[in-house]
Amino acid sequence: MTKDLGAAEQIALRGLLGTLNDTLPHPVGSLWERALWAVPRHAFLPERIYVGDTLEPCLRTTAPETWLSAAYADGPVVTQVNDGADPGDEERWPSSSASDPSIVLRMLQMLELSSGHKVLEIGTGTGWNAGLLAHRLGSDNVSTIELDPALSAQAALNLKGVGLEPEVIRGDGAADHAARAPYDRIVATCSVRHVPQPWLRQVRPGGMILTPWESPWLCYGLLRLVVDDDGGASGRFHPYSAFMLMRTQRTDLRIFRDVVRDEHVPDEAETTLSPWAVMGDDWAAQFAIGLQLRDVWHTWHENPDVKGVASRLWLATTDATSWAAVDWDGRNNERFTVWEYGPRRLWSEVEAAHLWWRMANEPAPGCFGLTVAPDGTHRPWLDHPDRRVPMLG
Repeated sequence: MTKDLGAAEQIALRGLLGTLNDTLPHPVGSLWERALWAVPRHAFLPERIYVGDTLEPCLRTTAPETWLSAAYADGPVVTQVNDGADPGDEERWPSSSASDPSIVLRMLQMLELSSGHKVLEIGTGTGWNAGLLAHRLGSDNVSTIELDPALSAQAALNLKGVGLEPEVIRGDGAADHAARAPYDRIVATCSVRHVPQPWLRQVRPGGMILTPWESPWLCYGLLRLVVDDDGGASGRFHPYSAFMLMRTQRTDLRIFRDVVRDEHVPDEAETTLSPWAVMGDDWAAQFAIGLQLRDVWHTWHENPDVKGVASRLWLATTDATSWAAVDWDGRNNERFTVWEYGPRRLWSEVEAAHLWWRMANEPAPGCFGLTVAPDGTHRPWLDHPDRRVPMLG
């Protein structure tokens, strides 16, 4: 509550509330505003956070103003790097974070919660989102699952620190956790590339699953599904979000370590489709390609040590059996050299996916939806479930 916060924290939280009311599609509202005061974000952040592009450590004791500013900015706060291991001289990469307050509140609003609803959260992280849910619904109606044992233990302490005790489970969020099922809502705070089948079994008919979404091609969007009487679910994608991938769905692949080999002899061709048309700033194109090519990923290689090549776009399958490269010589923006290897012609598939999107009048991500059958089969669609999106590869 307000009286429990210091002056600096009160000022910071008021500023955040102003920002949220200016940016969210709907005002925060009295219920969630009370939750934000009772479950202050800074109470869920560790002593050490990581800031900037290089993820430099920032300690509350040595840089309190910077730390508090990050706590109440409408942006993510990286709270763990390298899955909790000491990175040493290696590059730091984010493995857990407190999400942007605006996306947290937007997802809470999208859940359309009512008193008495039971919620299962996938990905406890710091515990802040679980705390907001528990304040709104009561601790007995909220369960939250975290794979990382250190994060799970600390989140439980964070929650107790604000007087809340939802069920905190240490385990795999993609597995069955049916002790309190059926739930009215499942909400994930990590992205998925496929909806785990156990989620369907744990939500009552008419209940909702809300999860961040990504394909290996693009991390983007929210998927809101409604579970039907037959145990399947269907719903639309919603734009503007990017979350860390569920740890059990990660693929750790690198082009030169795992995919391309010296003995590979690729086929050579030309294309008039610019690599920037499929991997530039057009997120709608990328989203549509990712829906059609569910197992293809990419990486840029700027200024490779190859004569006559200024930039190269690499593509590969997640099973590392097929790859392609598209070269730009730094001068000709009309034609590009293509190299393809393996049983699949990946660039040809990308061209077909991009052409389909163009012929469909370049739909935005919010025009797409997904049906998940009871057996776990995923069927993406455009505009309505009867208009299937082609699956390539």
